[in-house]
Amino acid sequence: MVNVGLLIIRLVVGILFIGHGAQKLFGWFGGYGLKGTGGWFESIGMKPGVTMALLAGLAELVGGVLFTLGLLTPLAGIIIAGTMVMAIVKVHAPNGLWATANGYEYNLTVLAVVIGIALIGPGQYALDAFLF
Repeated sequence: MVNVGLLIIRLVVGILFIGHGAQKLFGWFGGYGLKGTGGWFESIGMKPGVTMALLAGLAELVGGVLFTLGLLTPLAGIIIAGTMVMAIVKVHAPNGLWATANGYEYNLTVLAVVIGIALIGPGQYALDAFLF
């Protein structure tokens, strides 16, 4: 059952990050695409905005795909964790912990999950288990 639990966690978190990356890169799922996200990044001091949006979107998309597949899982965890640290530092930390005040509660939870999975492994239903 542990392996099924790890699979569920990887699928939910990984697919959501694929979606977040697609929002930034392509404007899918209600996102603003590179230009819109880049403009917002510029407004919070992340310059050049479009380049930073591209890097963030690629990190979320690639990290999400790797995490979902359980492929190079420690690397996937580090990639996703990096995006969460940036989100905390650049956006959510000044608002405190709770998500109801746009705080970093969600980001911290994701950070704990991806680092936890990176440390314990993705389970037997992962490409890592077949390849390594």
